[in-house]
Amino acid sequence: MFNNIQAVLFDLDGTLIDSAPDLGAAADKMRVDRGLPSLPLERYRPMAGAGARGMLGEAFGMLPDHPDFLTMREEFFVNYESRMTELTSIFDGVPELVAQLLQRNLAWGVVTNKAARFTEPLTRAIPLFATAGAVVSGDTTPHAKPHPAPLFEAAARLNIAPEHCIYVGDDERDIAAGLAAGMGTVAAMYGYLGAKSDPLAWGAHAAIKSPSELLQLLEGA
Repeated sequence: MFNNIQAVLFDLDGTLIDSAPDLGAAADKMRVDRGLPSLPLERYRPMAGAGARGMLGEAFGMLPDHPDFLTMREEFFVNYESRMTELTSIFDGVPELVAQLLQRNLAWGVVTNKAARFTEPLTRAIPLFATAGAVVSGDTTPHAKPHPAPLFEAAARLNIAPEHCIYVGDDERDIAAGLAAGMGTVAAMYGYLGAKSDPLAWGAHAAIKSPSELLQLLEGA
């Protein structure tokens, strides 16, 4: 499955960057602004991959069918926009991984369910992404993951057939999208995963516990 690979595509949050501190802080500010006690980052981190849904669920026990969800979500979005890069960091080993991909003449890109409203300024602000050949957001195509459309879009932008791509992500939706696109799939076990997730049951072709392990997979192909 990892033979003749020409490109590696990645999910963003929980795979390339640790954005949980800023996502959690954006939700926690909403609690504090309402006179509620602050929650520790450890409460928010497992749900960071679920974006606003996960953050509001943790902060307020609020589900998307709540009548105030859309209003609260926009408040969360505004909070997050104001601080997207304050505490967000690149996972250890990712810069070295990207450097090795480029050295091997492999293209790379990002496919995230994060809206372009956030993805574009965030990736512009972090120098690592200057060499990404494609950055596809959750609203770039009519469908978000687990639909394969965003992955097909990224492959098209790289001018590389999907079967010559690998997709790496820390959510079951990532693996489902990658499989549907006919790509090699890798579960990032170091990501957010979610409190009740079983990554080994997602059906990925491989799983890695650190970014550097992806290079070992490629070397072993």
